[in-house]
Formats: sequence, C-alpha cells, structure tokens
Amino acid sequence: MIEQIAVNANINLIYVETILKIIGIAYIAEFAAQISKDAGLGSIASKIELAGKVLILAMAVPILTVLIETIIGLIPV
Repeated sequence: MIEQIAVNANINLIYVETILKIIGIAYIAEFAAQISKDAGLGSIASKIELAGKVLILAMAVPILTVLIETIIGLIPV
C-alpha cells in the first residue's frame, strides 16, 4: 500500500524504503533501551539510544541532501 502511494506521488522508492528503515531503527532502539532500563542498566540504555540516533542521522543524510537541493531549486536567483 505504501509503495503504491509513493508511486502515485512520484516519490522515489529508495526514499520510502529508507524512511521505513529509520522508523524500524527507532522502534528497535527504543525497545532495547526500555528493556535495559527495566533491568537496571540505565547507562547501557542511554548508549543504545545514542547509537540509534546516530544510525538514524547517518541514514537520513541522503534524504536531507535531496530536500535541501529541492529547496535551493525553488529559491529564485
């Protein structure tokens, strides 16, 4: 269903896949951090959250680049 919406909106499927991967990383990192906190390992939980944020940032760079290029293209010279 999401693929069909992306095709109808003329969005490259690579970006949709990347966004879905980012959402998955966020859920897994949050789940692992909560399990660590419940086990009394707060410092490990904070490291898991940081690792999740770094992975999300690294995966989002291509999307941010395209977004910035699009915005720059809309600005009149």
